[in-house]
Amino acid sequence: MKDFIFKTVDFHVFTESLSRTIEKKDIYTAGHSNRVAEMVYIFARAHGLPDQDIFYLHIASHLHDIGKIGVPDGILLKTGRLTDCEYRVIQQHSVMGWEILKDIPSLEAMASIIRHHHERYDGKGYPDGLASYSIPLGSRLIAVADALDAMTTTRTYRQSMPLDMAIAEIKKNRNTQFDGEVVDTLESLYKKDKSCLLKIFSDEALVPSKKMIYTPFNSLIIDRL
Repeated sequence: MKDFIFKTVDFHVFTESLSRTIEKKDIYTAGHSNRVAEMVYIFARAHGLPDQDIFYLHIASHLHDIGKIGVPDGILLKTGRLTDCEYRVIQQHSVMGWEILKDIPSLEAMASIIRHHHERYDGKGYPDGLASYSIPLGSRLIAVADALDAMTTTRTYRQSMPLDMAIAEIKKNRNTQFDGEVVDTLESLYKKDKSCLLKIFSDEALVPSKKMIYTPFNSLIIDRL
């Protein structure tokens, strides 16, 4: 009976539940992993990847921030700007996520995707300073989706940004922070059928107050992603 129960567990549903562990700790990122996973699914399909790869990347995206469970609450939930020391601590979440999954058979590649989702295309990211195609494709897809969601949702330390403005900011960082091909995919999807992206976000996240003052893109990326 026990073997039967485990064999019939829906892995995707289980992963979504697991990703909610960090959201229980940090209410301000509630829904973040789901939105990133949905965007990565759309990006991966647009890239023409096989269905099995798309499913794998979708699961990895759900778990990309699982390492934040190891970040102290005083840093993770801080409402003000992080100090340099605090920023170095929160940077470790991608490595901690890798450590959680790296020894699970068949999830080694997923662990690597999670480890490298904060690498930059120009090699200036973390934790290993990988560049260009040395960064796993899944990590490059997550990087764009992660930034897009961060900018279009309200956090305690800044207001949200309209989707078109967020995409414009990502385009400015094409082939520096982000893989240009992934950025082109995002732009193409938005021009062809923006509804596929708009439906991922809540109305509140996409309709900021007229009085909002937008935080510069670079400080968004440095502070919290």
